[in-house]
Amino acid sequence: MLRSVQGIVLRSMDYGEGNKIISLFTPELGKVGVMARGAKKVKSRHAAVTQLFTYGDFVFFKTRGQMGSLNSAEIIEAHHALREDLHMSAHASYLAEMTDRMLGDEEGSTYLFEQLKAGLMAIEEGKDMQIVVHLYEMKMFELAGYLPVTDACVSCGETSDITHFSPAMGGTLCNRCRYKDTVAIRVGEGALKLLKLFPRMDMRRLGAVQVKDETKAQLKTCMRTYMDIHIGVKWKSRDFIEQMEKYNI
Repeated sequence: MLRSVQGIVLRSMDYGEGNKIISLFTPELGKVGVMARGAKKVKSRHAAVTQLFTYGDFVFFKTRGQMGSLNSAEIIEAHHALREDLHMSAHASYLAEMTDRMLGDEEGSTYLFEQLKAGLMAIEEGKDMQIVVHLYEMKMFELAGYLPVTDACVSCGETSDITHFSPAMGGTLCNRCRYKDTVAIRVGEGALKLLKLFPRMDMRRLGAVQVKDETKAQLKTCMRTYMDIHIGVKWKSRDFIEQMEKYNI
């Protein structure tokens, strides 16, 4: 069956002497694998459209249970800046890697597609990359069924005097319950406000937010620890981001 869809390239791999296999995320079909024959060749009409992060119109032939075969494609947004800037590339790669590895074949939704599309654009527009990443991580937690409790104490249900975040227990803790997790992360008012906001916030409405360094440090600890405990995937792109942070690149 010939399919015509819009999509974002999540991953692009060389295959054989001149071909590429791309992992394509689409609103209608979810995540699909597509063979682009001859795309490795410099003069190929598919060379540009199969690059990572490319958002375009794709036409491919696909039968059920089989990999698609690319017929034609047109670029809507090339996202050159995301590939040319080291920091942008690393953070955009993390969004793409999460999407690619956490979705099964033909799994996804129009909403998640729009969140990814907006996230890539937000990074390219110079919005705070860490906030973009954390917001998208929260979408991934929701997809996986591990959305943390952030609007009340995960232990007793209290909505006031929230002081800590417990990745192990699955959410925030009030001051009276914080003893239940001795390694719970203390969060200030700014970090708590964002943790509450992320689950219901649409990436398409993200503005040029200004977040204090202390708040961002708390958020980073909360989100990375939660990801490691509940998702348990070793992310290549996040490792690279952490290396850049470690050496202040």
